[in-house]
Amino acid sequence: MNTAILNGDWEEQKGKLKQKFAKLTDNDLLFMGGKKEEMMGKLQIKLGKTKEELIKILENL
Repeated sequence: MNTAILNGDWEEQKGKLKQKFAKLTDNDLLFMGGKKEEMMGKLQIKLGKTKEELIKILENL
């Protein structure tokens, strides 16, 4: 996955994701160094999206 997607203002991106998907919580979007893949896996399950679909969503925020 392109790490540039998660670079920048993660707090702003989190807010946009929470607006788009109301069922997401702060814990779902907890991004700590080295835990990106774990967070992405949780998001895939919670949103019912493939990795590719999730990456497109993040790219278009």
